[in-house]
Amino acid sequence: MLYQINNGAVAFADDVILHNVFFEIRNTEKIAVVGRNGCGKTTLLKLIAGEVELEKRDSDEDVFIASAGNPQIGYLKQIAFEDPSISLEQEIRKVFAPMERRKAELEAAAKKLETDYSDEKVRRYTEMEEAFQNDGGYYFEKEYDVLLRKFGFSEEEQKKPLRDFSGGQQTKIAFIKLLLSKPDILLLDEPTNHLDITTIEWLEGYLKNYPKAVVVVSHDRMFLDNIADVVYEIEYGSVRRYPGNYTNFVARKKENYEKQQKDYLAQQKEIERLQRMVDRFKNKPTKVSMARSKQKMIEHMERIESPDRFDTRTFHANFQPVQESGKDVLLVHKLQIGYDRPLSEISLEMKKGEKLGILGGNGLGKSTFLKTLVGQIPPLSGEYGFGTNVQIGYFDQQMAMYQSDKTVLEDYWDEFPNLTETEARSALGAFLFTQEDVFKQISMLSGGEKVRLALCKIFKRRPNVLILDEPTNHMDIVGKETLESMLKDYTGTLLFVSHDRYFVKKVADRLLVFEDGTANLYQFGFEEYQKKLDEEAAALENSYKGNPVFGGLISQNGANLQPKEKQPKKAYYNPGKERSRLGKKVQQAEESLAEKEARLEELKAEYLRPEYQSSYSKLTELQNEIERMEAEVLSDMEKWEELSLKLEELS
Repeated sequence: MLYQINNGAVAFADDVILHNVFFEIRNTEKIAVVGRNGCGKTTLLKLIAGEVELEKRDSDEDVFIASAGNPQIGYLKQIAFEDPSISLEQEIRKVFAPMERRKAELEAAAKKLETDYSDEKVRRYTEMEEAFQNDGGYYFEKEYDVLLRKFGFSEEEQKKPLRDFSGGQQTKIAFIKLLLSKPDILLLDEPTNHLDITTIEWLEGYLKNYPKAVVVVSHDRMFLDNIADVVYEIEYGSVRRYPGNYTNFVARKKENYEKQQKDYLAQQKEIERLQRMVDRFKNKPTKVSMARSKQKMIEHMERIESPDRFDTRTFHANFQPVQESGKDVLLVHKLQIGYDRPLSEISLEMKKGEKLGILGGNGLGKSTFLKTLVGQIPPLSGEYGFGTNVQIGYFDQQMAMYQSDKTVLEDYWDEFPNLTETEARSALGAFLFTQEDVFKQISMLSGGEKVRLALCKIFKRRPNVLILDEPTNHMDIVGKETLESMLKDYTGTLLFVSHDRYFVKKVADRLLVFEDGTANLYQFGFEEYQKKLDEEAAALENSYKGNPVFGGLISQNGANLQPKEKQPKKAYYNPGKERSRLGKKVQQAEESLAEKEARLEELKAEYLRPEYQSSYSKLTELQNEIERMEAEVLSDMEKWEELSLKLEELS
C-alpha cells in the first residue's frame, strides 16, 4: 500500500465537502477520480497533496492518513514562477539539477578509476552507475526534448522568457516540469484542458506507462478509458472505488445500483410480511410467542439501505429551430484564413441537418475558421456564403468567460427584455440556475456555470445553424452527455470544434481536420477516421519493419532507454562473415520480439476478461506481468534496432 486515507472527512466551516473517505493508492496504479462539478474532486487531490487537513473528530482512532515510506507527491498547482525573466529552458532544466550533480559525480568516479582500480572503487562506481541508469540518467535529455516538442514548444520558444507566454502556455510549462520531476504520486487536475487531440493521445501513452502512481481528475471519458485501471467516484460527498477503466465503472455502477435496489425491495417485502404476522397474532395468547419471534427477526435483521439515485441533475431546453433553413446551408470555396499570414485554405459544402466536427492541433486555424464564418475576422482570400433563412447561434469559449457585476437574471434580461420574471427564471432554471442562483454576480460564476448561461441564451433563440467553439470545456460528464443528446437530436445544422474525442465520436457525422496548413474533409465520423489513422500507422510500421524512432519510444512507452554499449573494434575481420553473423542475430531478435509481442497482446486480452474485473489480486498479477513484458519488448526493440543499424552499415 503506497498511500491510504481511512475514514477521512473534509469540511470548510459548517460545509462538509467529503465524509467517510476510504481511499487507497496501490503500487503504480493509474487512478481516475470522477464526479459532478463541485462534488469535491479537487478537494481530494489537495488532501492527498497535504494542502488541506482531515476534519477533527471526538475520537480519531480510526481516522488517519498513512503512507509507505515518504513518497514524493507532485501536484500541478497555481502557476507562480520565481523569476519570470528567465527562459523556458532555464526554468524547466531546474528539474535536472540533482541528475546533473549525479552525472558529474559519476564522471568524477570514472576518472578516479583510471589511477585507482581497487575493488572498493569499482564496487562504488558500479552501484552509482546502476542507480543513475535506473533513475533515467541516460535518457533525461532526450525526454526533455520529446516533452517540449509534444507540448508544442519550438526551439526558438525555449529561449523566450517566461513572462512572454500566455497563461495556458505557462500551465503547460509547469506540467512539463512536473512530469520530468517523476514524483512517486503524480496528481493531475484536468490535464487535457487546452491540449489538442494529438497531444492528448501522446499523454495517454506516457501516463499509462509512467513507472509510478498517477491520480487524475478528468471529464474526458476516452482519456480515462485509455489510462485508468481504477476509478473512484465522488457522489453525495462519499467516495467509492471501482476496478477497471471508466466504461467498466459505468457498467459496474449500474449493476451495483440495480442489485441493491432489488435486494432492498425484497427485504422490504419480507419485513412487511413478518410485520403483518406480528400485528395479526401479537394479542392472541396461543400465538404470542410466535409473534415475538417474528418481531425479533425484524429487529435483528441487517437493514439494506435504499440506493441513492444517481446524481443526474442537468440542463434541458426546447431546442429545435424556430425556422427551417434552406437545403444548402454553407458554401466555402478556397477560403484562406489567418491574421498576418494564411493558416489554412478550406473548401466545403454543408447541407441542412449535417453535423461537422472540426479537429486539429492548436494554432492551425480551427477557431480562426469559425470566427471568419461569423464575421469577426476578415478572410485573406477566397469566399464563403450562407444559404437562405440561415439563423446562426455562435458559442465562443472566450465570450462565455466574460466578467460582469450584473446578476445572472439581469444579464439574461438584457438579452431578452420582453420576458416576464417568471419566464426568465423558468428559462434559467432549465439550465440549473434555481432559487438564489439567479442573483449571483456573473464574475462569481464558475467556468461551467458561465458556459451554461451562454448556452441558455443561444438555445432560447433556437437558431437553425449552430457554430460552437469548444462547448464542452468546463462541463462535467453528465453535462457533456446532455449536450451530446441535444445535439444528436437537433434537426438544424452544426459546426463545432472540440478536443473531446468521445464527444466528437457521438455527435459528428463528418470531419474537417486541420493538418499542417491544409484542411482535409472526411465524409465519415470519428470512429472511421481513427480506424483510418490506425491502418496508416500499421502500414508505415510495416514499411519500416517496426523500426521505432527514439522519440516514439519515449512518448509511447515512457520506459528507460539505455545507452548503446560501445563494442571494441577488431583489428581484422571478414565482412561477409560478419554480415552473415549479424543477419542471424537480427532474425533471432525479430523472432523473439514477435513472440513477446504476441504474449503481451494475450495478457492484455486476459486483463479485460469480465470474470477478473472483481478480483483485484488477479488484475494486479496480470498488470505486473504486462508491465514486465512491455519492458522486455522495449529491450528487444532496442536490441533489434542496434543490430539492424550495424547490419546496414556493413551492407
